[in-house]
Amino acid sequence: MQTLETRIAEAGSAAAMLYGSQDQTVTFPLPSEFSNWRDEQDAWHTAAAFQDMSFHMFELVLEGPDAVRLLSDFGINGFASFGPMQAKQYVVCNSDGYYIGDAILTCEEPDRICLVGKSATLHWIRFQLERGRYNATITHFSVPSPKLADRRLFRYQVQGTTAPQILEEVNGGPLPDIGFFKMGRFSVAGHEVTALNHRMSGAPGFEFWGPSALGPDVKDAILAAGRKHGLRQIGAKVFRVTATESGWVGTALPAIYTGEATRAFREWLPADTFEGRAALGGSFPIDDLEELYVRPSEIGYGFMTKYDHEFCGRAALEKAAGSPQRKKVRLVWNSDDVLAVHASMYGEKERNKYMEMPVANYANFLMDEVTRNGSRVGFSLLPVYSAPARAWISLAVIDQAVANSGGEVVVTWGEPNGGSTKPSVERHVQRPIRAQIESSVVRRASW
Repeated sequence: MQTLETRIAEAGSAAAMLYGSQDQTVTFPLPSEFSNWRDEQDAWHTAAAFQDMSFHMFELVLEGPDAVRLLSDFGINGFASFGPMQAKQYVVCNSDGYYIGDAILTCEEPDRICLVGKSATLHWIRFQLERGRYNATITHFSVPSPKLADRRLFRYQVQGTTAPQILEEVNGGPLPDIGFFKMGRFSVAGHEVTALNHRMSGAPGFEFWGPSALGPDVKDAILAAGRKHGLRQIGAKVFRVTATESGWVGTALPAIYTGEATRAFREWLPADTFEGRAALGGSFPIDDLEELYVRPSEIGYGFMTKYDHEFCGRAALEKAAGSPQRKKVRLVWNSDDVLAVHASMYGEKERNKYMEMPVANYANFLMDEVTRNGSRVGFSLLPVYSAPARAWISLAVIDQAVANSGGEVVVTWGEPNGGSTKPSVERHVQRPIRAQIESSVVRRASW
């Protein structure tokens, strides 16, 4: 079996493997639009949005008396008072203290925990379980699928200003008091669902789930109740926009591709996984791949790091705590510069890299160099067009001093030397785009 390590060796380096990946970017197994992506974007700001999250995430169910100990040993989160009907945004690092991934972790009953999210975190926990001495087993593991029948649970989210009215109507009365990042239960179409309160940029609402066989009934009831409250379904085009608007970094490069700290993991992980097929794109120099690794604090997770337990990466994070760090910011891209990119598609002049609306997504990990006065200060992540803001925006990880000073930076849009060989990349020239640093970024719900 080919592993991630052997695939890297064949490519010559991790950077060459990622930058030259011939796999197309991952798409969400949903219709691209249910109405139009502009109104769908506006919905969770002005009324309510319905997101069907049943299909695109990996899921792992861990059972046994050592399930919490395993998660505690490899997560930055504290577990001192963790138990049933609690949830966390769970974050894992390598032993050098660099972020591998995060996932939503929920516990509905003792010694049984579900992790939902992207693959890197779940693969990392599977690997640690297999090589460690833990009295725990994986009773379920599933990959994304467009078929609800392939999934253990349906998973829906209703968020927005009118979400409470919609959910109270389908519940047949007032909703239970479920605190921020807490869990509870209510009814939809006569079926009990389990809910998690994690709000997008403070908008009220819940993510909730139940057996997949009940999914169609629950969805129909929600959509019917939502018609008079302005509820809109969100299509695949908008999923990544909501993440960026709410301040969640969903496209950070997992710190697994280089270094001895994760060699054993690379030798264990099959090459035919997301991590082995993923594509890296953008203007950031690939010979500085490790500069793209981030510490949890650099993407807004520092407050979740609890030093009340031993965990993988603790010593490195403690050592780094007193040194200069980078900081997550939101960048608002200059509209005139973006218009120049679109204008380059017309006429006979050299064209810039195409910016598809509303998400300029041509690689799984899109990292563009950010400079100030000609000096590199960090990197920008996936840019998206925000209809409510009427602007292109991105999250970025930049030097803390620059982040705190605010003002303008420059994002280099497009790849060097005319572009890579990725199928999603046409021949183009790079363009500098001015961007304004926002003073603060709303943090996605986390615990």
